[in-house]
Amino acid sequence: MTEPTKRTRRLAGIDIGTLTCRLLIADLAPGHPLKELRSERRILRLGEGVDQTKRLSPAAMDRVIHCLQEWRSVIEHHEVEVTAVVATSAVRDAGNRAEFLARVKAECGFEVELISGEEEARRTLLGIRSGLPAGVTDILALDIGGGSTEFILDRSGKSPITRSIDIGVVRLCERLLLHDPPTNEEVGQAREWVTRETKAAVANMGDYRQAMFVGTAGTITALAAMAQQLSTYESARIHNSVLKLDTIQELEQTLISRTKVERVGLPGLEKNREEVIAAGAIIIRTIMETLGQKECLVSDLGLREGVLIDLTSLLSQ
Repeated sequence: MTEPTKRTRRLAGIDIGTLTCRLLIADLAPGHPLKELRSERRILRLGEGVDQTKRLSPAAMDRVIHCLQEWRSVIEHHEVEVTAVVATSAVRDAGNRAEFLARVKAECGFEVELISGEEEARRTLLGIRSGLPAGVTDILALDIGGGSTEFILDRSGKSPITRSIDIGVVRLCERLLLHDPPTNEEVGQAREWVTRETKAAVANMGDYRQAMFVGTAGTITALAAMAQQLSTYESARIHNSVLKLDTIQELEQTLISRTKVERVGLPGLEKNREEVIAAGAIIIRTIMETLGQKECLVSDLGLREGVLIDLTSLLSQ
């Protein structure tokens, strides 16, 4: 048996997000690309109402617990060696997070690591870096989540710089986009908020303008699928595709002019994202305009891949 084969581990990673929960089961060996065995994502809206109440609702917790119990069986079926579970913005912000984390441990058997926005960015970068096209070195990565958005500037020979802002698609919907479809005034207020926070995030970041602009997570991959009018989600066609600003602007106008019901069935838009996709389009459009970016390289790899890559390095020490 060769040495790399001996070091191959079967690992599982779960990302408990504000909007979406994601599972990835893969075989990993140090220095080799991960080999995906099973991946799933479910829009469960754990962060529903958290921006106002600062609490996870019983119904939202129940949805996630039920999903994690199902995934526990999937993980056991795959004979996974180690599982890493992380939680992000909604759980960070919730006053009753200890109750939720205790329930996950008692009812699902998972120890959950609650990670900061900066740590979320660090592991997301690991995921993105694992799948960039050849020759891409300096990057400015953007990760739009349900409760927060992370900016990550990573340049050759320098330590990554990360910034996390408390704007995500769920938070934006609940705080400002109160009509269906949103009013012009609400869209304007949303743009102002995103512009202000973006300028503050990059103010002392250094020169990001020479870096490749890369976007990850559900908003950006959904817009990429819509741009290509995919009838079913195809990672191979979305990953490393390019979204142009003018395409995003057109998609945003299509989305904000429609109600949630009217967005159902739009080509490329996954089920249950109808309520938040307009907010996501507003965020990515405004950030790109604020930063002077004309196009975005789309990465279908992110936090859950980074969680496994990080776990592999820890296990190898």
